[in-house]
Amino acid sequence: MAATEYGKHMGELKRGEQRWDVFLEGQPDSSMGAVRGRIHFVSGQQHKVTGWIFLEWKEKDIHERFGEFSAVELLHFVESL
Repeated sequence: MAATEYGKHMGELKRGEQRWDVFLEGQPDSSMGAVRGRIHFVSGQQHKVTGWIFLEWKEKDIHERFGEFSAVELLHFVESL
C-alpha cells in the first residue's frame, strides 16, 4: 500500500452512500524513543482525524494494533469525530 500525505492507506469503510478512505499515520517521538500514531478518515473534501491514539516502540507495532480494530469500531471512530 502506498503512503500519502495522511500516511499509509489501510482500506476503505462504507456505510450506505458514505465512503471513507482510512489512513494510518505514524510519527517518531524521539523524546520517548517510540512512535505515535493516529487515524485519518477522508471522504471527498471531508477529512477527520483522531488524536495520537497509539504509542508503540515501532511503526509495525502501530500497524498491528490498528489491525485489532473492526470495521464497526472504525465507523464509530469516524462518527464520533
